[in-house]
This record gives sequence, C-alpha cells and structure tokens, in this order.
Amino acid sequence: MSAETSNRPAPTKRLAFFERYLTIWVGLCMIVGVALGKLAPGFTTLLSQFEFGQGSQVNVPIGILLWLMIYPMMLKVDFTAIGGIARRPKGLLITVVVNWLVKPFSMAFLAWLFLQHVFGSLIDPETARNYTAGLIILAAAPCTAMVFVWSYLTDGDPAYTLVQVAVNDLIMLVAFAPIVMFLCGVANVIVPPKVLITSVVVFIVVPLAAGWLTRTLLLRSHGLEWFEKHFLPKFHPMMIGALLLTLVLIFAFQAENLTRRWLAVLLIAVPIIIQVYFNSSLVYLLMRWFKVPHNVASPGALIGASNFFELAVAVAITLFGAGSPAALATVVGVLVEVPVMLSVCKVCNASRPWYQRTTGASA
Repeated sequence: MSAETSNRPAPTKRLAFFERYLTIWVGLCMIVGVALGKLAPGFTTLLSQFEFGQGSQVNVPIGILLWLMIYPMMLKVDFTAIGGIARRPKGLLITVVVNWLVKPFSMAFLAWLFLQHVFGSLIDPETARNYTAGLIILAAAPCTAMVFVWSYLTDGDPAYTLVQVAVNDLIMLVAFAPIVMFLCGVANVIVPPKVLITSVVVFIVVPLAAGWLTRTLLLRSHGLEWFEKHFLPKFHPMMIGALLLTLVLIFAFQAENLTRRWLAVLLIAVPIIIQVYFNSSLVYLLMRWFKVPHNVASPGALIGASNFFELAVAVAITLFGAGSPAALATVVGVLVEVPVMLSVCKVCNASRPWYQRTTGASA
C-alpha cells in the first residue's frame, strides 16, 4: 500500500437511505394517516375496533405490524457474548445504571414539569397526564436496533455494543413493567397490571424467545456468515414496511387529536429532546470519569439516550388504545429521535481527541 493511499482520510460514515430520512418518512406517514382518518372515518373506525379479545385494547392490524418490527430486532441479540465483557465491566455498569435508575425517572420528571406545569395552560390536565404516561413508557425501554447504527457512526466497539443491548433486553424482562407501573402511578395514571404484563409477554418475552430460538437453530445449521449476510437482511424491507404502515394507522386513529391539537406534538418534543441530551451527556461524562475507552463510551451514551420506540408504541396502544394521547406521545419520539441522535453522534466524534486526552484511553 502506498503512503498516499494510507494517508487518505477514512470515508465518512453515513446512515442507510431509509434511516437517514426517517424523520421525513414519519412526517409523510403523518400526512397520509391524518388524510385517511379525515377522509375515510368509517374505515378508520372499523380498523380500530379489531382487537385480540374483548377489552384487550390490542389492535389486531397494529399488533401484527409491531411484532413484525420487534421480532427481527431480537434476532440480532447474542447472549453468548455477555461473558466476554466481564473483564471490563465499567462501561456496561454505567450504561445499565443510567438506563434503569436515571433515564425513566428523569423523563417522568421532565414530562411532569413541562406538560403538566410549564405548558399547563395549553394542555388540559387529563390529557397532560396521558402524555406523561406515554413518555414514561417511551423512556422505560432502552433502544435496541438503532443502537447498532449509532455505534457504527461513532466507531463503537461492536461486540461491546451487542452485549449492552443483550443485557438491557434481559433486564427489560423483569424491570420494564414495574417501572412503568410505579411511575405512571406517581403521575396519577392508572395502569391495569394484567394488561401491562400481557403487553410485556406479547411484545418482549415472546419475540425475544422466538428470536433466540431462531438464531440458535440457524447458527447451528447454516453458520454465522449466512445468518448475518443472507438471513437477517431479508427482514429489513419487512421492518421498514411494518414501521411505516404502523405509523400511518396510528396517525389515522389520531387524526382528530392531531388536527385539533397539533401544538401538542411540538410541546411533547420538548421533554424528549432535553432527556436525550441530559442522559447522553451524563453517560459520556461518567465514562470519561471512570476512564472507559471512547469506543465503549460513545455507544453507551447513545444507548442511554435513545428509546425502544417500537415497544413503547406497542405498550401504549395496549394500555390506552391506538387513538390515545399516550400513543401519540410515543410516536413523537420517532419524529425527533433520528435528528437529535445524529447530533449526539457528531458531538461524540468531534470530542474524541478531548476525551482520549482526558482519560488516557485511546480505544
């Protein structure tokens, strides 16, 4: 290799086409969904009435679409990699502490502060409490799929990122429901325990178990290279289509709320954005303080800030219905997450020399 070739700057890493313009696609889905809800209210009402059992609040079309999104994400989780991180656990411990002991509570506080007090004159109290519940659900589940994208853009350690996701998924099995119930109770929102547990089983336990079983069997029969290069990519178009159709339906069910309360979308975005920057900064600075390498700190900061919005949407719909303010609050998270998280990626990359100089850890 020539000196000229070796000195060439590395190509700039970019999101794939769909992920890069996710906010635009969500905006288009909002337009299509609202148009559908306003122009075909009878059809929209008919779709909203299909439920898995009387009073379950799990809409059949949306439930199927959400499962089609969540299951492929669980296929990527490799629990066998957890043991190898035991020799350098500081980054994982910081991520877990912030994700589960700081993030849900900080979001609950910010939602309460802004939606029920700062913006209290613009939102009626009952609706504000439901928005708060939606944001609590949004923050109670750390991100899974998009974390791998953020890790790639910040030159993160792929194996460590994978373990962080796997550990979060295991914790989610036991911690998600109690945290949501407790914080929603503090916010004076009644969450039926049976419905919440059902949603955890349907949207976490079942797809996680199915993903683990599928991964285990296919790795044994076809090997890792075939699984990652041939099997997993087949799910990407399905996930995209399911996400977009889910958003169209949710916005169709929310058509009246959106046209009458469009300002609410902007107001809901405020605590979400503050929460992202607060938690990502907290993780990043804690990692620096404990001298964790930058390629662990950056993905950790991003995991501590982003949300598993697919699960949040599913749970909000299950608990409160597809046309509820809580469901709308979780969808706003999709609108703001990509551009805000990209800005966090840029800060992590730009601050790498400072971070490494301060910690003395180059990688």
